[in-house]
Amino acid sequence: MGTLKTEPARTRPDLLAAPVAAALAAWPTDAPVEVDSVLVAPIDADLADTAEFCAAYEVGLDESANCVVVAGKREGVIRYAACLVLATTRADVNGVARRALDVRKASFAPMTDAVELTGMEYGGITPIGLPAQWPILVDARVVATPYVIVGSGVRHSKIALPGAALAALPNARVVEDLAKPV
Repeated sequence: MGTLKTEPARTRPDLLAAPVAAALAAWPTDAPVEVDSVLVAPIDADLADTAEFCAAYEVGLDESANCVVVAGKREGVIRYAACLVLATTRADVNGVARRALDVRKASFAPMTDAVELTGMEYGGITPIGLPAQWPILVDARVVATPYVIVGSGVRHSKIALPGAALAALPNARVVEDLAKPV
């Protein structure tokens, strides 16, 4: 995990967006990964974007995952989903994600919508604590990563957790080839 100084995330709500802290407080005791395996580390908010973060904190792109919010419309209703992919890949938004949403066309959700609907900061959106009705599509490569770095809901910290924990989130679905190599 590079040079990050981590500690159990549930002990540092000051480093988490409110929905993330709430999700960790409600973490199921029978989850395949204990809540104290979810770690958080403070970072410089100006270095929150993936490439800058990885370079500054000596984290490999293959250990860092991006969570993107996608949207598509069907029968006049906008459907949202989160896609979680390693930083060495790009989400297949108009292929795999579009089919998962069951819409004709999918695209990245507008920043203002993503921020408002998640209660998280742009550049820090994480799959932990997302709206309950949203599917979370997790690329199989993320799940296979022993420890992966994701957003914390805010730009001034990052979460580190076993990739397998992401597959156990509510509404999470592991998807083969959700992402394509860059």
